[in-house]
Amino acid sequence: MAGLRTAIRKEKAVQDELLILVPVIVLGLVLGDGGVEKALLIGSWLVVIIAELLNSAIEAVTDRVGTEWNELAGQAKDMGSAAVFVALCLAGLVWLLVIFG
Repeated sequence: MAGLRTAIRKEKAVQDELLILVPVIVLGLVLGDGGVEKALLIGSWLVVIIAELLNSAIEAVTDRVGTEWNELAGQAKDMGSAAVFVALCLAGLVWLLVIFG
């Protein structure tokens, strides 16, 4: 819980994604036809938040080690950001398929 509190206080991306979560939950419950669809709609956005939390953790550890440029640190940060991007693509695909599929 301490990590979640820290992320909510210090990470703008986490704050933004949590703001989006409220309408996602409401829309997911309204638009989902049955429990599986509701779980997919809401759960896909939770995956985005999970990826963002892990990305923030990678960035914090990388910055703790050193602020000077390092190729491996850059790769780690880029891969964390890529994980968030893939999670966003997954969420978008799930929503498109459930709503229009």
